[in-house]
Amino acid sequence: MRLCTSVGGGSGCGLSAAYAGAVTPRAGQETEQRADAVRNRARILRIAREQLAAGDRSLQLNAIARLAGVGVGTVYRHFPNRHALVEALSEERFRELIAEAQAAVAAEDPLAGLRRLLRFALDRMLDDPDFAAVLESAGDVRSQASGMGAELDQAVTGLLDRARLTGAIRNDVDAEDVRRLLCGVQHAVRSGGGAHRDLYLGVPLESLRPPRCGTVGRLATAPLSCSKADNSAAGIRVFSRNTRRPAVSPPLADT
Repeated sequence: MRLCTSVGGGSGCGLSAAYAGAVTPRAGQETEQRADAVRNRARILRIAREQLAAGDRSLQLNAIARLAGVGVGTVYRHFPNRHALVEALSEERFRELIAEAQAAVAAEDPLAGLRRLLRFALDRMLDDPDFAAVLESAGDVRSQASGMGAELDQAVTGLLDRARLTGAIRNDVDAEDVRRLLCGVQHAVRSGGGAHRDLYLGVPLESLRPPRCGTVGRLATAPLSCSKADNSAAGIRVFSRNTRRPAVSPPLADT
């Protein structure tokens, strides 16, 4: 059965035309609403950046809504809390950090690349406390920055894998551990008023190295071995981790 007919050389269906006529205005309205939402979001971010540039880090959403000329509800639909707004403002810095991590993976010396990456990240965190908070929460799947956090972790994982192949990094450390260590360094440097930056950064870098077999009690004339028998034969005193008593005694002198 034919539902549509051709009239005067034209083609179409009265039902389809009526249906199309009903949908088109609605589709146009939705497109305009999306465009309004994009403009409102951009305006909110612009005002927030201006507040930060003026030295106001409070980022009160009600005040931003008033300055942006939008309703408070509009602001909260885009950014349900201050941290969500900070995440959006930190996106550019986060992208820069990801790019730096990817460049470190391609570096000839992976350990040197890791050092540069950690210094780069620490400088950005010290310069912007809000970015430090975003980086610290990036591992949370509920975070808006979780996608960028996953990109960063992927690059850092590749960097650690390359460093492990050279024996420079211990096997039980992953990208999340590195991020937590870095956040700890940032807190330590900030609490110390910015002093000892290089010292504090050097501590986790040293801790990433493979564990040693023990602590040499006196200057050794032979390399430290993981074998107690080898160390004893060489006369190397190796202290245990739990006590300062020698775990291996030097060989007795011939009488």
